[in-house]
Amino acid sequence: MRALITDPEAPGGLRLGETPDPVPAPDEALVRVTATSLNHGEASMARQGAPAGVVLGWDAAGVVVRPADDGSSPPAGTPVVTLGLAGAWAEQRAVNTGMMGAAPEDADPGAISTIPVAGLSALRALRRLGPVLGRRVLITGATGGVGRYAVQLARLAGAHVVASTGDPSAHGDALRSLGADEVVAGPDDVDVDEPVYGVLDMVGGHALVAAYDRLAPGGALVAVGRVTGEGETFPYTMLSGDRGHDRSIVSFYLPGESGLGPDLTWLAAKVASGVLTPQISWRGPWAKTAEAMDALLDRRLHGKAVLDIT
Repeated sequence: MRALITDPEAPGGLRLGETPDPVPAPDEALVRVTATSLNHGEASMARQGAPAGVVLGWDAAGVVVRPADDGSSPPAGTPVVTLGLAGAWAEQRAVNTGMMGAAPEDADPGAISTIPVAGLSALRALRRLGPVLGRRVLITGATGGVGRYAVQLARLAGAHVVASTGDPSAHGDALRSLGADEVVAGPDDVDVDEPVYGVLDMVGGHALVAAYDRLAPGGALVAVGRVTGEGETFPYTMLSGDRGHDRSIVSFYLPGESGLGPDLTWLAAKVASGVLTPQISWRGPWAKTAEAMDALLDRRLHGKAVLDIT
């Protein structure tokens, strides 16, 4: 089969070539991939040290061509959305049935392919906060793929959504159209007199510390992403006395989550019906992967990049 294969000598660290077809385990289905969406983490791996000759990629939409031998997958011909630690950048992938959801027949594969990392991370992280109906929730890095899903899902859950983006003048209207009630340039701009009940932080570094400082007593911050690559330093007084009372920081790791199949199916239905919008900002054939990765890693993309596998 054809695939994007890691190659340190190729432009962008990838080349389009031939690789053996995957051989599914009994609890895996074989899926013909029709679209894949790119994530910052896997793009960085392709450029910075992934072993030569492997097929990367986490997110993919496609169609089941061979059901799992143990009977746990949808039947052949079913459109699906899939998540895995590798293998999405290929014409076929073998997928554990616990990381696969059924998609509506008329769903756009490109839109559906944006769901696994971005949509699941936003959904599962939001659940960590507990009920948010009528509560203020801050989302940092709101213009990214996870952030945009998080804004929409928090609004669906009844939260008062505060979206943080580096350039509110450029992205404020788009974030409000997704459901943000307020748009700020950073956590430091959140009014200290109106603390937030919960935070979904996609940024790390100073943003995480500043967002934690805006938490109300009893609130929680879920650390979803750390795109800055910076460490976090907390002033001594922030974690002591009245200011530090009953607030928590929760780590998050999507591959460690279980029972993802039903959530993938639910998210696929919401995207297909238009309740959730995937916010695709770049889409093209996989022959132009290097172009998409450059834009993603240079932070010129706000939203998702989708490759159509043709």
